[in-house]
Amino acid sequence: MLEDGGAQKRWHGKPIVLIGLMGAGKSTVGRRLAQRLRLPFVDADVEIEAAAGMTITEIFDRFGEGYFRDGERRVIARLIDGTPKVIATGGGAFINLETRALILAEAIAVWLDADPAVLAERVKRRDTRPLLRGRDAAKVLQELAAVRNPIYAMAPVRVSSHQAPHDATVRAILEAIDA
Repeated sequence: MLEDGGAQKRWHGKPIVLIGLMGAGKSTVGRRLAQRLRLPFVDADVEIEAAAGMTITEIFDRFGEGYFRDGERRVIARLIDGTPKVIATGGGAFINLETRALILAEAIAVWLDADPAVLAERVKRRDTRPLLRGRDAAKVLQELAAVRNPIYAMAPVRVSSHQAPHDATVRAILEAIDA
C-alpha cells in the first residue's frame, strides 16, 4: 500500500495534512490516524463551514469556488499552527499555490491516492459535493485526477487508498512517516 518509492519521511511532530481527491478517505482515515497517534483531528471543511456559518455547498452557490478557495486557504493557515495534529483537507486545497507552499513548509503532506473509479463509488453515497452535482462522478473524478494528481505528487508521502479497511491505510501512513 505504501507507494512513496521508499523515500520515507520521518515525522517529527509537525501537523500531518492529508490531501487527495474527494472520496479518498481523508476525514475517515484522518480520524483513525489521529486516534492512533493520540493527536487532535481537525477536518478543514468542518472548520470552513463553522467560520462561514454556512455549508460548503452554500458557499459555492452564493459566492463561487474562488471565494471558497480563499477562505479555505485562510482556515488551513490557521490550523497549521505548529502544534502536532492530523488535518484532513478538501480535495482542492493542495492545488492552491499558497496553501500548498504552507503545507509543504510547515507540515507533512500525505497524499491518499485512489483510482477515480473507486472514488466515484465512494462519493455517490452522499450528495454534498458541489463539483459533482448534476454531473457524472466517474467522469469528473477522472478529469480532476488528470489535473490534480501531478500536483498531489509533490507531497513527500503517497499512500494508496484501496478498497481495504481504513486501518490498513492508517498502518501504511504510520509506516511511511516512521511513526
